[in-house]
Amino acid sequence: MKGFPEDFLWGGATSSAQLEGGFDQGGRGKSQLDYVTFIPKEQREERLSTSEVDYDRYVDAIKNEDHYNFPYRRGIDFYHHYKEDIKLFAEMGFKVFRMSISWCRLFPTGLEETPNPEGIQFYHNVFDELHKYNIEPLVTMIHYELPIALTEKYNGWESPEVIGLFTKYTKVLLDEYKDKVKHWIVFNEINMMLASPFTGGGLFLKKAKKNRLSTIHQALHHQFIASALTVKYAHETAKDCMVGCMIARLECYPYTCKPADIEAAMIEDQINFYFYDVMARGTYPKSILRYFKENDIEIDYVKDYQDILKNNTVDFLAFSYYMTYVVSADEDKRENPGDLVKKLKNPYLKSSEWGWGIDPIGLRVTLNRIYDKYQLPIFVVENGLGAVDQLENNAVHDPYRIDYLREHIKAIKKALEDGVEVMGYTPWGCIDLCSASFADMTKRYGFIYVDQDDEGNGTLGRIKKDSFYWYQKVITSNGEDLE
Repeated sequence: MKGFPEDFLWGGATSSAQLEGGFDQGGRGKSQLDYVTFIPKEQREERLSTSEVDYDRYVDAIKNEDHYNFPYRRGIDFYHHYKEDIKLFAEMGFKVFRMSISWCRLFPTGLEETPNPEGIQFYHNVFDELHKYNIEPLVTMIHYELPIALTEKYNGWESPEVIGLFTKYTKVLLDEYKDKVKHWIVFNEINMMLASPFTGGGLFLKKAKKNRLSTIHQALHHQFIASALTVKYAHETAKDCMVGCMIARLECYPYTCKPADIEAAMIEDQINFYFYDVMARGTYPKSILRYFKENDIEIDYVKDYQDILKNNTVDFLAFSYYMTYVVSADEDKRENPGDLVKKLKNPYLKSSEWGWGIDPIGLRVTLNRIYDKYQLPIFVVENGLGAVDQLENNAVHDPYRIDYLREHIKAIKKALEDGVEVMGYTPWGCIDLCSASFADMTKRYGFIYVDQDDEGNGTLGRIKKDSFYWYQKVITSNGEDLE
């Protein structure tokens, strides 16, 4: 095989929380991310992400709601600009647009019996606009956004009650949109729960009934069951649709060739891959059961969980890929297995402005490893470079972004030539949006510049960056012209 297949899906990726805005319009309720506050750079602690909100911070945000900056509530106002934005995506040549649906726009508290008609219609309008330009929607059912009422009532995904509420929501999605959406992802980066239980599961560890790791893996068990039941319903009622699962893929290298470091990398892999094992193979691997036992992780398993998982596996695998890590067994360098952000640096890699190691070769490696292990189609649904872009004379020159994407696209091409079945590529933040790291606009990923700063000031004007025209050329040539 040479190059990209003719039906390769080129596009871009976003999420409703970081893009949509209109948090108080159209009958939408609030999500847990609507309580993420912006923290200026000078006030940030080392490795603090604004997305991880503890209970005390949440209570403070409610008490002082009028005094805080809540960036996810405004996004970049896609709610009112979607026609303009989709037209720009079409101009770039998008074949697919990855987006998510806001659960609380359809079920404001998550507890309603029937969905909000205004929310239902909004997404019909978006899908119709995409199809107008022959752009296929790739829809994530939940990109972290949980109705805040479910955090307050159930402590989020800690409770099995949320399974039924979620599947009620996903059944509505499939019933309503199955003729307009053929590719679905149930959970965005489901392994985020390990790093940020509030972001990934809408739960507060302070209110949990079990220890930290037991609470996290209990919530994950409930998400696995909810995913499997959603897949089951899709396979029964939406036979033209494909349903996938997604993780944040962290290819981890041993820090040295010392056997103990290689063993540490193996353990990291076992934890990282276990999410795919459960959702693609339908079983908890023995390695993770051993990890549970060694770390006093106790899970109350849902009745018949083994059959539910085994009989309802996904159709494809998706992942985000931004960087790789190194791991060491040395006491002074050791870090918790499964952490999505690690301090130890790879001396052979250049880093982004945010310290993320840039490693396009690692993308080819991980594509091959995943395909060899699971033999399922793969969708690279996030990849990109966050950077501080400068708007000068109504233009943004971003050769650094072009260089980053060029090398990663080359890696995908090599993986295709290796025999890996790659469905498509949707770089993250194809239009500037609120960063997940610090809910800011300073860290930009897009091909399209949005005139808005961290405080929400600006015209919201959309401006094509140099990378816009470059990516347009890449798509037109089906990945052949990368210069």
